[in-house]
Amino acid sequence: MKASEVTVEWLRKNNYKIMPANKATIEGVVVKDLVTHLDGRGEVTELWSEPWVEQNNLLRPAHVYQSATDYGVVKCWHLHDIHTDQFTVTRGKLQVSLVDLRENSPSFGHANAIFLGSLRPRLIKIPPMVMHGWKALSQPEVLVVNLQSHVYIASDEFKFPWDCVIPEIWEPKNG
Repeated sequence: MKASEVTVEWLRKNNYKIMPANKATIEGVVVKDLVTHLDGRGEVTELWSEPWVEQNNLLRPAHVYQSATDYGVVKCWHLHDIHTDQFTVTRGKLQVSLVDLRENSPSFGHANAIFLGSLRPRLIKIPPMVMHGWKALSQPEVLVVNLQSHVYIASDEFKFPWDCVIPEIWEPKNG
């Protein structure tokens, strides 16, 4: 199946298994903890290093950009046929939610919620046909740096309403 063939109706027909939070169970998704060097002057967080390509099964970026998401905003759902997203948070806290839509994948139907931010710096890799989105969990905004595998192509971005499937995945849950 291609991303262009996915519809809201098809998404609603499938059963999704929400897996434990902060654990990537979707095949091909990589979550790499980043290193922060802290001293009396401040801090430096390593966002990218060439050796990570082989060490962590990451891709060399062809397009890098930063985006801001205002507190409480959910940006999603979307997926790609071609490009892979690899991103990190440089300010704030973010929930990234993922759903494996690859029918031949051993993790088809798995849904993951991964948390990353300046207090837990991480880089996440999301392969094609893994539907994803995020929610900004801190004020005033969250800054995300995306290191994409390909230069942006609008025709490779397929968007769906944030609540078309598993709206209960989004935090916070009060109780």
